Amino acid sequence: MNQEKIGNLIKKIRKDNNMSQQEFANKYNVTFQAVSKWENGKNIPDISIVKKICSDYKLDINDFLDAKPNRKKKYYIIFIVIIAILIGLIVFFIYKTPSSFEFKTITASCKDFTVSGSMAYNDKKSSIYISHVDYCGGDDNKKYESIKCDLMEESGYNLYLVERCEKVGSNTTLEDYLKDITFNIDKEDKSCSRYAKNPLYLIIRATDYDGNIKDYEIPLELSDNCKAS
Repeated sequence: MNQEKIGNLIKKIRKDNNMSQQEFANKYNVTFQAVSKWENGKNIPDISIVKKICSDYKLDINDFLDAKPNRKKKYYIIFIVIIAILIGLIVFFIYKTPSSFEFKTITASCKDFTVSGSMAYNDKKSSIYISHVDYCGGDDNKKYESIKCDLMEESGYNLYLVERCEKVGSNTTLEDYLKDITFNIDKEDKSCSRYAKNPLYLIIRATDYDGNIKDYEIPLELSDNCKAS
């Protein structure tokens, strides 16, 4: 999923329907700041809102996630040979087009953190999107010299890196650092069932000004069972 392209598509939908950001925000019960972040590629809507947008504006959800406008194609058939070619092309694309996406929510199973995210997947690929990580432990308010975070996958007794967070915190509290943390990952070779078998963890490492290191290990949970293999 490309956040910038999805943001441009949302902006096009809004402007094509002569709506302000506030009007669009009211329609989906969010703030206009949230709409602004979507359109600037800083965030994307939650899966429930994506489904509503696609339903309201007659968009295919696969096209939306790939940031493609919804276009209707017309074919003008002149000769029998052209008919045969078109039938062949249609059959080809039916078999090559990925199955519709299924969705799972991602949450934290740790009492000191709340995580909001989702996984979109089919039998060809999986995409992980984590948009909100909040610290609610309440007893870690000091400023750290640096804070880093990694999304890890457990396999056997080891943890393997899935994605490293681009943001490195400096002279900040854990709560402030986590406000803008997002993960947006496309994995062509990893299915939903793999992540269901191999749990995901968010690992946060905070280093204070005395060189002391504090690690937070946050287990992540996927909702329900995978519906695609």
